[in-house]
Amino acid sequence: MIVLKTGRELKVMREACRISAEALKLAGSAVEPGVTTAELDKIAEKYILSQGATPNFKNYNGYPATACISINNEVIHGIPSKNRVIKSGDIVSIDLGAKFEGYHGDNAATFACGDVSPEAKRLMDTTRESLYEGIAAAVSGGRLGDIGAAVQQYVEKRGYSVVRQFVGHGIGTQLHEAPEVPNFGTHGRGVRLMPGMTLAIEPMVNMGDYDVKVMPDGWTVLTKDGSLSAHFEHTIVITPNGPQILTKP
Repeated sequence: MIVLKTGRELKVMREACRISAEALKLAGSAVEPGVTTAELDKIAEKYILSQGATPNFKNYNGYPATACISINNEVIHGIPSKNRVIKSGDIVSIDLGAKFEGYHGDNAATFACGDVSPEAKRLMDTTRESLYEGIAAAVSGGRLGDIGAAVQQYVEKRGYSVVRQFVGHGIGTQLHEAPEVPNFGTHGRGVRLMPGMTLAIEPMVNMGDYDVKVMPDGWTVLTKDGSLSAHFEHTIVITPNGPQILTKP
């Protein structure tokens, strides 16, 4: 069931999303050679707790950390570790969220560590831009497929692929609510978009093929062909006057 949020609910949710966005910004700004993914995780967790919120990924279905931190050919759900040291040239995807007074925020971004290759930078830029293409398509009266079609067309036109096995989602009192929000689709198809819908739109874009595989840890998702992957995400609300991004620091 898709839940439309009231003005009161959105007020609380905006705060959850602000905290999420600030935590992501802080963790991302700490990406540099020699830093471990566990250190980035602690930075995010400390900030979220300082705001009277809780990390909504931690203990979610048994997940052990505040953030998912995925490097290079890791698509999503990389588990932070004190043994995972970030190197110059890596691209580092950080995905995290906060729960505040019963409501969730969720966001992600991919950060460059030092000087990355032109190919990696182009992948990151394309993924970020495809997120905004998807957001622009999230208009009241449109269809859910408009979002995925906008992302897919933008990405594929530039020679990349969008991951099929993992998608965006509704969000609110639950971290994952209806509807699922694929990053591929057909214009004019799917659920009607309405004011009050809150969605986490999150393109995951691979330099090579879209097939992925899950590592034995049960969490970390890799590109099957070993190609680089980037990930960007915002939580938005659909309004009568267009989509609004809630996860702004």
